[in-house]
Amino acid sequence: MAESVRRLLGKPGAVDLRPYTKLLSAIEDREADLRELDDSELTEAAIELGNAELPYERDDLVSLCAVGREAARRALDERPFDVQLLGVMSLLDGHVAEMATGEGKTLAGALAAAGFALRGQRVHLVSVNDYLAKRDAEWMRPLYDLLGVTVGWINEDSTPAERRDAYTCDVTYAAVTELGFDVLRDRMVTDVDDRVVPPPNIAIVDEADSVLVDEARVPLVLAGAAESQVGDVEMADIVRHLRPRLHYTVDAEGRNVQLTDDGIDAVEKALGGVDLYSEDDTSVLPQVNLALHAHALLQRDVHYVVRDGEVRLINESRGRIALLQRWPDGLQAAVEAKEKVEVSETGEVLDSITVQSLVLRYPKRAGMTGTAMAVAEQLREFYELEVAVIPSNKPNVREDHGTRLYATREEKEDALVAKVAEIHETGRPILIGTQDVAESELLARRLTEAGLECVVLNAKNDADEASIIAEAGTHGAVTVSTQMAGRGTDIRLGGSDMADRDRVVEAGGLFVVGYGRYPSSRLDGQLRGRAGRQGDPGDSLFFVSMDDDLVVNNAPESTGYTTSADGEITDEGWLAMVDHAQRVAEGQLLEVHRNTWRYNQLIDVQRDVVLEHREMVLTGDQGDRHVAADRAERHAELVEELDEERVARAARLITLFHLDRGWTDHNAFLAELREGIYLRYLGRRDPLDEFNREAVPVFKGFLDDARRRAAESFEELEVVDGELDVSTVGVKRPSMTWTYMVHDQPFSSALETFVGRLKGSPSRS
Repeated sequence: MAESVRRLLGKPGAVDLRPYTKLLSAIEDREADLRELDDSELTEAAIELGNAELPYERDDLVSLCAVGREAARRALDERPFDVQLLGVMSLLDGHVAEMATGEGKTLAGALAAAGFALRGQRVHLVSVNDYLAKRDAEWMRPLYDLLGVTVGWINEDSTPAERRDAYTCDVTYAAVTELGFDVLRDRMVTDVDDRVVPPPNIAIVDEADSVLVDEARVPLVLAGAAESQVGDVEMADIVRHLRPRLHYTVDAEGRNVQLTDDGIDAVEKALGGVDLYSEDDTSVLPQVNLALHAHALLQRDVHYVVRDGEVRLINESRGRIALLQRWPDGLQAAVEAKEKVEVSETGEVLDSITVQSLVLRYPKRAGMTGTAMAVAEQLREFYELEVAVIPSNKPNVREDHGTRLYATREEKEDALVAKVAEIHETGRPILIGTQDVAESELLARRLTEAGLECVVLNAKNDADEASIIAEAGTHGAVTVSTQMAGRGTDIRLGGSDMADRDRVVEAGGLFVVGYGRYPSSRLDGQLRGRAGRQGDPGDSLFFVSMDDDLVVNNAPESTGYTTSADGEITDEGWLAMVDHAQRVAEGQLLEVHRNTWRYNQLIDVQRDVVLEHREMVLTGDQGDRHVAADRAERHAELVEELDEERVARAARLITLFHLDRGWTDHNAFLAELREGIYLRYLGRRDPLDEFNREAVPVFKGFLDDARRRAAESFEELEVVDGELDVSTVGVKRPSMTWTYMVHDQPFSSALETFVGRLKGSPSRS
């Protein structure tokens, strides 16, 4: 009934599964005949499906699912459930399939990828990390082989040759970051043969909500060698001695920090009597602010860890190390100075692309995840994707016990430890989800002190995550883990070999405990979903306190409650307040996503203009034609002295250089414009309108300027030892390039930061 109402109202999540369900009996009817075929005949049956275009007609869809089911049974010893075939059909129609944990998303995704590939489409199966990309590709390889489909994978260690080979396969598994970095590198090549990524066709996104929503605004960056950013160790030492509330204040949301009058005086004295607000030297105050942000707002083992002498960021939505991710604008160097580690390499941004823009390159998109409905509106708004809610193969019998609310964090921890001890007595395995490294380690100490041995999984030991998660269902196991999203390993009752399954089932299955509610209900759902897999018994229970960050930051006026003797708040109104705080947090995340998308729309339009022009230069003769027209005499001289081919190549290299150099400079301008655009707020003008108003006219002369500079360089070009050396006219590529992810807007938007400073900063005469 609920689905019918959603369809009637046109609400997201209303994909009608009935057309797919009607095909299930026909698919099953084909099963006996297909079992009579030998492997080569089954492969031939799959290949015959390629003799048509997309989309699949009804009869061909039945054949694909029937052949895929039989191939999976033979190759993987897994016969797909009917609900998995519903997922396959939803993916082939370009939907996001919501399938609960343990329902077989990996196999459904592989069968859909094969279905697209058999019809001549190149498929990229986008994963959240390298481990899952390699694991899933190798796991599904026998299935692909039997269906006559080639498969490859890439990770951060793949060489250009290995990447090129993987991309030539029908289906390529890759982490979203690696796909983005390859696209960025391809945009800078000066020879067509150096490109590795073919034109995009189909993207199937695993953990779609995590990739398409949580990381949608994250810029992937290609940087080139430039002057290094130096972290000011002296400044870090100065702010380390400042005292909160006396020398600086942090706003209620923990997003902004400001010096007080006493703080300003203390810093100016420590720096030898300088004036932080002097117009003669404006470089000192930004350094102070960066050091103060690093000191007061970024916490070790919450926002980052220090491993092997390096500062490594923690992915907030996954609780694991964010590989190749860093903060922008000198903040990374400030944190490194704070931790007294070597400052990492920095450089100028050559180009960037957001995850959202990367995925939107694909003409057809689909995805799968366990928690899509909570972001169905965003998937529709930003990607034109609809959610198909796939029923579970067996009824979910997990009992979700809601939330227990306590006045203080200490009382919450006491109650949680007592509950874990109570459950542990029964032998049931227990999984405790925390939000960061510090929480996981604190809770592990509390449990150990109570005589409860536990295994900890967090960003410090995430290399061991597969083995830890695989054994989390063992009888008597207690596992403490940061965010469970994208872990990619099922928790089987009885352990990885399920030796104690019957005993664990009899005891009640996995008991999931949440150490606080997350800023997103989806993350709560992902943690709960670890219990109750495939009809298993299980329970979930969350513990929250009034001084949890979620409550403090999003429901700050929370006073006047009454508690029981152990500090528990049982009033339904206050429990509803926790749900409200979570909705506020989700709304803030959505607004950041929406604003980032709006800013990037214009940038993407301008980038597309440059890329289209660059493509004509790279693959055609446009560079040569332009310089021949603009510098006809010099062009004719060089062709008389050498030959047309070498002159055309030099013209191409020079033109590409000035296009790329111009785009790098324009990127820097846009970044600076965006950082300062909040000043328009004071004049009651819309910052986004102001951004567009200034960015558009600046770009109007971009291509003409690049052409002019190329012509000027070509005019000065000389023949050296019988060759044209473009380096003599300044055409040099960066001596080194590297890729990373920017942790965009780590505290707030520039507007929020500025308004916060207006509210909290003292005036200076």
